[in-house]
Amino acid sequence: MRDTLPPLRDEPVPAERLAALQAQERERFLTTHPASHALAARCQHHYLFGVPLHWMRDWPNPVTLFVRSAQGAELTCADGHRYADFCLGDTGAMFGHSPPAVAQAIAAQAAQGLTCMLPDARAARVGEALAERFGLPCWQLAMTASDANRFVLRWARAITGRPQVLVFDGCYHGAVDDTLVDRDPATGATVRRRSVLGGVHDHHAYTRVVPFNDLAALEQALADGQVAALLAEPALTNFGLVPPQPGFWAAAQALCRRHGTLLVLDETHTLSSGVGGYARTHRLQPDLWVAGKAVAGGLPCAVYGFTADVAARMRRAKEAAPDGHSGIGTTLTANALALAALEAALAYLHTDDSYTAMNRAADALEHGLLERLHRRGLPWTVTRLGARMELQFMPHTPRNADDVRRHAQPALEANLHLFLLNRGVLLTPFHGMMLCSPATGEAHVARLLDAFDAWLAALGR
Repeated sequence: MRDTLPPLRDEPVPAERLAALQAQERERFLTTHPASHALAARCQHHYLFGVPLHWMRDWPNPVTLFVRSAQGAELTCADGHRYADFCLGDTGAMFGHSPPAVAQAIAAQAAQGLTCMLPDARAARVGEALAERFGLPCWQLAMTASDANRFVLRWARAITGRPQVLVFDGCYHGAVDDTLVDRDPATGATVRRRSVLGGVHDHHAYTRVVPFNDLAALEQALADGQVAALLAEPALTNFGLVPPQPGFWAAAQALCRRHGTLLVLDETHTLSSGVGGYARTHRLQPDLWVAGKAVAGGLPCAVYGFTADVAARMRRAKEAAPDGHSGIGTTLTANALALAALEAALAYLHTDDSYTAMNRAADALEHGLLERLHRRGLPWTVTRLGARMELQFMPHTPRNADDVRRHAQPALEANLHLFLLNRGVLLTPFHGMMLCSPATGEAHVARLLDAFDAWLAALGR
């Protein structure tokens, strides 16, 4: 994070001005996207909310943007408009859309079998490559990071005999019941996240939640020896980007060891930190490590790695259990297509060259955003984690989820998204995250910065 913006002034954009601008942008989108509009109408007949996954409607545009193709750092919509893509599938396409090495590996394997519920002949090579790239000796695969996190928590409880898991307020670990929680700011109690549908999980009995960057709260939560695992992202990424304070992770890791709690790092969104992810880049030593989305170049695949000691405890737990379904794994897990994509990604994407290109683009984007904010005296922050960054409407780097809540400006955020989309730039929905891929070039960065200039001018800032 380059937290250099002075809090010069922080008056909000007038609500009437923002509403009028949003109405203009919605009309502009409808006028310029007739094909997407028509597809949205057709899809209403057979899809809930008109999309195959209801999340696909969680954008501020008046109808869904339908995609015709995606390549590198660009996508083309059904109306033929091309976009500089800084969303990149919310990290799934972090290395660019359809990277050639992965696309070729998938095509070759598709002709030789998709899934057999048996290990593909390349499995040994992939295991060796995972250990070399991410630094843990033992591995298992899953279809998604949600699955991997779910399985890891089950393993953690099995090998420790402890019932509790611990997460940070504002966390996101996919569709894992244990982690779909918030912290009541008044009492500190664990409460079910209100947006979650159909929840019956007894969160208070089995999940504890503490503020990020709060070592005292972390130690208190671990002190009774009932926490099997701390499951955490190295930085909060789905509640605004909240980086760790200096020294936080070294101290947190030591606390986990002192209290016999397994440290699980979910790096699905923090692979942007560098080759091997945040843990490898910052020399952390988690007991277990999870990644999905981009790990195999965007094909559905996730991995979780663990130490030799944890592996030995897993074997003992499995051997002591009766025969039958362990509750860990799905039939399509570790299929041949996923292994082919994973092998190619580890060899050709998770490399120094990839991250050099990603960070070159991120440097230019960060510099351009900060320069424009300084020029206008705006007290907003650009928070960065490797090739990933976020524009935050606050005068300082957030320390925890409550910081983000206090400064939230959802209407302003939605207007930024739609304004940029109408000018050929795609950001991640929900917040102002921007991600640079190896294919992100000077022209893509310039298009975003030009559109950002136009937005600030339209706001009167």
